[in-house]
Amino acid sequence: MKENLEKVQEHYDHVAEVYDSRYGGDVGERYHGHIREQVMCCLPKGGDLLDIGCGTGLFMKYYLANGGGRAVGLDLSPAMVQEGRSRNRLEHLITGTADYLPFRDNSFDAVSSILAFSYVQDPAKVLDEVYRVLRPGGRVAICTLGHNLFTAALPAVYKIGEKVHWGRVGVGDFDEHYYSDEEICALFTAAGFSKVETHHCSFAHVNLSKPLFNAARRFEPFVERRVPYLAFNLCASGKKEE
Repeated sequence: MKENLEKVQEHYDHVAEVYDSRYGGDVGERYHGHIREQVMCCLPKGGDLLDIGCGTGLFMKYYLANGGGRAVGLDLSPAMVQEGRSRNRLEHLITGTADYLPFRDNSFDAVSSILAFSYVQDPAKVLDEVYRVLRPGGRVAICTLGHNLFTAALPAVYKIGEKVHWGRVGVGDFDEHYYSDEEICALFTAAGFSKVETHHCSFAHVNLSKPLFNAARRFEPFVERRVPYLAFNLCASGKKEE
């Protein structure tokens, strides 16, 4: 398990300088923007936010620009944290792991995590920590990889990508976990969260060519409403009771 986290850290240290460019431009911005909106709608605005697996702080910037408040970010990769500080001018970014959050009890109104929860080695421990640092009435929202027909093939694809040195963000044999609705709900409930909800998003994936992305984007609302099992990502949220 420790070796997998070290691989994740090394990978994101390596791609830190190009990370924002993956989610910049037309395709990347629309893909990441859609995910940001899905997470943002589940969180209170104007409060104190902790973003776990913050990367270079893209969601933190979005949160601050859409409701104010304060944002703190935590990431495994020192290089990603440095990029967030220098490129995105975010001060409150620290390096660390989510299984032991270096914050006092009842410190935040909101906790977010975008495309990082699949790397977590002990999700139950992480959610216990999230519950601890949330204030009563606070909410958590994550977007992670969902288990479906498409994502079932990704581990094999990523193993091949690692062997041929395909230098794309997130491509590697990291032993990520792909969650079902039932599994993520059980984890949230066991940690003490109430009003647990899940929904699927992102049928149009950032790795698609622009023509394919545009075609998938047109079908995305239908997929998310009618056949959510075909969407790539799973969003989950919950509340710490007052």
